[in-house]
Amino acid sequence: MSAVRVEQPPVLDGLLDDAAWTQAIFTTDLVQKEPDQGLPATLRTEVAFVYDSEALYVGARMFSDSAADIETVMTRRDESGVAERLIVSLDTWNDKRTAYSFAVTAAGQRVDWFHPVDSEYERDFSYNPVWQARTRLTGEGWVAELRIPFSQLRFNDADEQSWGLNLNRYVPRRNEDDFWVVVPRHVTGWASWFGELTGVRGVRPARRLELLPYVAGDWQVNSGRNPRAGTPYDSRRDWAGRVGGDVKLGLGPNLTLDATVNPDFGQVEADPAVVNLSAFENIFEERRPFFTEGAQRFTSVGPTYFYSRRIGASPRLLADLRSQRDYVEAPRASTLWGAGKLTGRLASGLSVGALGAVTGGSFADVYDFDTAQEGRVGLEPFTGYGVVRLQQELGGASVVGAMLTGVNRAVTPSGRGESLAFNLPRQAYTASADASFRLGPGGQYALTAYAGGSHVSGTREAMERLQRSSARFYQRPDQSYVRVDPEATSLSGYTAGASLERVSGENWLWKMGGYVESPGFEINDVGSLQTADDLEAELGLTYRDTEPGPWLRGFEVELALINNWNYGGVRQSTTVSSTASVTFPNFWSGSLTATYQPRALSDVLTRGGPLMQTGQGVDFLFELENAYSATTRWNLSAKTWRYETGSRGYTLGGRLGVQPTQRLRLSVEPGLSSFTEEPQYVAEVDGGRPETFGQRYVFGAVDRRELFARLRADFFVTPDLSVELYAEPFASSGSYHRFGELARARSRELLRYGDGNVTREDGTLRLVDADGVAFEVDDPDFNIRSLRSNLVVRWEFRPGSTLFLVWQQDRASERVPGRVLEAAALGNSFSAPGSHTFAMKLSWWWPVD
Repeated sequence: MSAVRVEQPPVLDGLLDDAAWTQAIFTTDLVQKEPDQGLPATLRTEVAFVYDSEALYVGARMFSDSAADIETVMTRRDESGVAERLIVSLDTWNDKRTAYSFAVTAAGQRVDWFHPVDSEYERDFSYNPVWQARTRLTGEGWVAELRIPFSQLRFNDADEQSWGLNLNRYVPRRNEDDFWVVVPRHVTGWASWFGELTGVRGVRPARRLELLPYVAGDWQVNSGRNPRAGTPYDSRRDWAGRVGGDVKLGLGPNLTLDATVNPDFGQVEADPAVVNLSAFENIFEERRPFFTEGAQRFTSVGPTYFYSRRIGASPRLLADLRSQRDYVEAPRASTLWGAGKLTGRLASGLSVGALGAVTGGSFADVYDFDTAQEGRVGLEPFTGYGVVRLQQELGGASVVGAMLTGVNRAVTPSGRGESLAFNLPRQAYTASADASFRLGPGGQYALTAYAGGSHVSGTREAMERLQRSSARFYQRPDQSYVRVDPEATSLSGYTAGASLERVSGENWLWKMGGYVESPGFEINDVGSLQTADDLEAELGLTYRDTEPGPWLRGFEVELALINNWNYGGVRQSTTVSSTASVTFPNFWSGSLTATYQPRALSDVLTRGGPLMQTGQGVDFLFELENAYSATTRWNLSAKTWRYETGSRGYTLGGRLGVQPTQRLRLSVEPGLSSFTEEPQYVAEVDGGRPETFGQRYVFGAVDRRELFARLRADFFVTPDLSVELYAEPFASSGSYHRFGELARARSRELLRYGDGNVTREDGTLRLVDADGVAFEVDDPDFNIRSLRSNLVVRWEFRPGSTLFLVWQQDRASERVPGRVLEAAALGNSFSAPGSHTFAMKLSWWWPVD
């Protein structure tokens, strides 16, 4: 296709009656991918491109047999839902690997994303350019008009541009997906299949300067019991105001510098509620705009070297402090003073991502009710973070890359009261290299490999904490290849891995790979790692049929085998799984997964104790969902399992989304669980038997009941003005019984105490063993209700400038009466004590020429 230069740009009104469009060359040759791949589209679509010195304009007419067939439901920004839509994808570097996509629905909602690799369904929605679109319904169908500023695109500094191009019209009422260039169903690819857009001449990448200042304020109100009652902090104010902003500066034609000062994230949605009984932390999705935009520039093959939620996270030693003091008041997150990042792609094919951030010190106010003493404890010191990622394209979607990360903390003696910050590393560095190659005809094979290392240093207290952490458990008494060194002031390790797979093919796909992580590998200061000390190998084989038949539109059967050992040669787990997935003629889809795990030896069940045998068992997962094109969307999932150790149970989940009107969308995502986990770790106590190295490793069976409902209600006044509600009432309980202690290392046998030897009183569990020896541990039973909710009014009153009005609730209550699976359980969460936060944020996008 060819774009035509115009002196007078079209007016963005969705009419296409400007003189500019009379000069344009429209194309109509779209082809079906669904339902009948390769046949001409059943509805006519006309698309053309014009441009001036500032922007590329897209004009499109989507014809329809009936206006009633055009789905015009409104959606949230960056969500297309089931609305009919037009998508324009541009490979502005013409590298056959990456692409920008701009979508507009028949209701006028804009959606955009970035394809970081050559795959149609690999989409990064953190890409957030400022562009405009207008749509209009006509008697023949609907019309779309798009304006994409060149300042929001990245391309070579050449007089004449040649860009990859694809067009996509999705017609949900017909389950029809039409493309200008169809990527066949059995092929993994996207930009490498694009056609070409020519004719763009005499434009240059903008030397951009964009300012986004903001002003914000919030007011917090406690409901129910005042948590500060009886403390010296009772009279503290609960309101705050902030100013800050972001700057986006173009450095040359291909690089962009983003900087933020005192960023505000008050409009960000709350994380889901979770009760975690494991030894490992929960990992949540990043939602903060500064870190999500361009996140693909900091992603490498292998371990997660950069987990952006480490920056400005909740102080990691807060839980330790709360276990020691009567009252602790601490910030939910470390203060992020500022951050900057440099991203872009050079004409040579070198992609660059560099990020730096600084957080201030975090302190907690503490109070002892018995002694009436108050104090202040340091939790996090002044900290600097740095991340650099480079990736060079080799052609044909093959790349090589390297990454460096660093963390430095100002952990120095202050002489001003207690500080737990000495338990954190002073420096932490990682370095890694990786490569991905697409091989064979059409790039149907993918070879990936990576290697990396880490080095952490600090006080002896900090290094001992890392050695004893759940990531490595150096203190395990029945192994000899690592030992806790209380004098160590540094810790180093390495990782490596490789895989070869067939990613495209008519029927057969396969994968083989493996990786290693040495015991000393540590990246959790700015990355994410649950366990080191791993050697793993996996094999996978898939058979699929993507051609529709009389009974199925397609099906896939996958077999997988994964084995894991530690560096002592102990097999920690084996997983054998099989998944069968089908798509029915009505576009419903379903899958069934069966997994078998044989017995193995775990080095984490005793949380630093000896090896313990795991039992064999099976689990089954079933999922079913209706057609993506349906206005009322639903899905169902069910999982059940049974293991010889006594673990058994089920979970049920699903989602129902309805659109009663064009402007109102409602959804509920309920979940219910009822299961027993056995054995579940309770405590480690001194005075054990020689068979367990003088320690007692106490376990029990815990009956878990959990109920939640994630509720959403979105009302759209216009595509740029919406009222969005998210609420999650949550109820969870755990009742422990069948207590016992590990009989011997490498066994799963427990020496049971018996019900008559277990008593509970005031949160304490008193246990008596077979020899009549009594000891106490904390009572692990729990019964929790919580509510997290956000009500956000979002108004993009001009391109890139937004007003947010926010009401957040955070309620929680522990050891409440009643059963989780009662009808009133979720309702009780609405009356639990907690806090209300009311906030306003106004940000103004100011492009400077």
